[in-house]
Amino acid sequence: MRKTKARAKTDGDVSRKKSENREEKQDIFFHLRELRQRFFYALGLFVVLFLTSFFYAKQIFNVLMYPLTQILGKEAGRGMIYTAMQEQFLTEIKLAMFSGLLIALPLMCIQIWLFVAPGLYRQEKSAMLPFLLATPLLFYLGASFVYFAVLPLAWKFFLGFEQASAAGHLAIRLEPKVSEYLSLVMRLILAFGVCFELPVLLMLLVRAGITSAEALRKKRRYAILLAVIVAAILTPPDPFSQLALAIPIILLYEASIWGSHLMVNKKSYKNR
Repeated sequence: MRKTKARAKTDGDVSRKKSENREEKQDIFFHLRELRQRFFYALGLFVVLFLTSFFYAKQIFNVLMYPLTQILGKEAGRGMIYTAMQEQFLTEIKLAMFSGLLIALPLMCIQIWLFVAPGLYRQEKSAMLPFLLATPLLFYLGASFVYFAVLPLAWKFFLGFEQASAAGHLAIRLEPKVSEYLSLVMRLILAFGVCFELPVLLMLLVRAGITSAEALRKKRRYAILLAVIVAAILTPPDPFSQLALAIPIILLYEASIWGSHLMVNKKSYKNR
């Protein structure tokens, strides 16, 4: 009788474990299907935005050229060139991909939120949502800073190396290639956009307990050195562009310390 009861109990435990494993597998498959669905939504959005951007590629490129046009537009005969048959076509494809990704960024963040939010508690949602909203906003802020502040001053700096013709020497005049111009602008936008995400990254680390506002303050000198190194790597090799990126990074680092203090104090107040 005891053996029969023990065997029945063992069979019940095995059946219960099989049922739990089956439920876990179903949950995993459900999440994988949900992830695949969100991925295809994001991919579809990107494809639509890519095709739309490619249709308006010339207009978008003219917008990116505007800071240079403001400087050179009044001079007759100034313009851009391309030296390979396929260069303009490939440049417009690259521009369409770049524009599609920039426009799709907040929509992709929404898809990530829709995938993650159902598994979070209300307190976790309220904690994560500001970071998710700040991610595209800070990226666009960095891109806007490049377009409206950095590019006009950088182009004036580079054009200062032109040379007028005179007796004994020839004129040196800028004739930028469309592919090189786009690559430089994309590089600057991505560099500033990514670096402007620094407060989000640091405050997430503080929220996770990996670091603290006090630790960030103590490592300020190393952060300044790292900002200068990162700016030297990501920007063209001229002091103006490097300072234009290094100074905002340092200011954003200070803003991260301030924001971390506010976040920790608010969390401590709620826990009382």
